[in-house]
Amino acid sequence: MGVLDYFKSIPTMSAEEVRRFLADKHPDQYNLVDVRQPAEYKRDHIPGANLIPMAELKERLHEIDPEKPTIAY
Repeated sequence: MGVLDYFKSIPTMSAEEVRRFLADKHPDQYNLVDVRQPAEYKRDHIPGANLIPMAELKERLHEIDPEKPTIAY
């Protein structure tokens, strides 16, 4: 990852757009990443979401398939 990658625009989706996206795709077709803390994840999360807390994201990027769209929340 180069310094210019930090300045790339990142597409965003509304909650409704995410719902439609998830409904139209098989879970194998995307990465769903919950970047909250473990206690928040345990309390409630979107089924199928992988917990990768924000503070661990850089070290755990290898767990996210770069060939698939990624939804992080």
